[in-house]
Amino acid sequence: MVTAAYLVVVPLRAWNAVERVDNSPASSPAAGAGRNFLLVGSDSREGLSAAEQAELSTGPDEGGKRTDSIMIVHVSDRGNPPVIVSIPRDSYVPIPGRGNSNKINAAFAFGGARLLTETVQQATGLHIDGYLEIGFGGFARVVDSLGGVDICVARDMKDELAGIDLKAGCQVLDGKNALGYVRSRHSDPRGDLGRAERQRQFLGAVMKKAATPATVLNPSRYLAFADAASAGLIVGSDTSLGDAVAIMQALRAVGNGEGLSLQVPIETAALQTKNAGVAVKWNTTQAKALFTALRNDESLTAPPPGTAP
Repeated sequence: MVTAAYLVVVPLRAWNAVERVDNSPASSPAAGAGRNFLLVGSDSREGLSAAEQAELSTGPDEGGKRTDSIMIVHVSDRGNPPVIVSIPRDSYVPIPGRGNSNKINAAFAFGGARLLTETVQQATGLHIDGYLEIGFGGFARVVDSLGGVDICVARDMKDELAGIDLKAGCQVLDGKNALGYVRSRHSDPRGDLGRAERQRQFLGAVMKKAATPATVLNPSRYLAFADAASAGLIVGSDTSLGDAVAIMQALRAVGNGEGLSLQVPIETAALQTKNAGVAVKWNTTQAKALFTALRNDESLTAPPPGTAP
């Protein structure tokens, strides 16, 4: 009984400490079947000392926040496997109220969580039911609270800007190396597209580790994880604890191979634009088919053609 109460009280205590932000646009698409959540990784250095910024190789805060990762987490109402879809941060899409298209992460820089949510809804046609954001410091502290996470590194990765020198193979990454692993793009021949795939892999690994008996049944580790997660999180003002749990369960399912990890279908990652430099252009037909399937809560047993796993 005491253990059960502890398992409930700790996350409730942590949830009450989470920072809130209003991400609700003035108007939204009608809700479809299932629920869709926006999961954002930002480059915020908030809460990191100068020494921690140097240790984690994040560099100083240059003013303002940008999105380092943007994902849609779809949770089915029909028992279908959850789906995580990465949206490349350089996706060239219309930004509401800005007059023309731009890279999607510009929406976050221009108008924070609210404008990003509105932009994602307009570009995908999906109703966003909740919002979670985590910054650089949050990534590292969550990993260290778990005693590291198990990651299989596909190839040797050396990236001085991200502060990593990793060898190929399965290994336990601490917070510093895990953060560098999800940030690095210069060591990946696929650039941001490869990084997005690693970010989905990492989040699945974190939630898989968080759900193990070694974490849940270890009071000090369980408390450290809950505190680290709450300190690094920003959530939408209308996002509930139940929503957050649904997101975490979806991430764990993907980490266990029980969900789908996808990327928006891409036509080219070398679109030349007049106002935003080189950007990512979606494959309009395939992207529309993917988002229609999610809106209708259809079962996706395999990535649609042209959709990177």
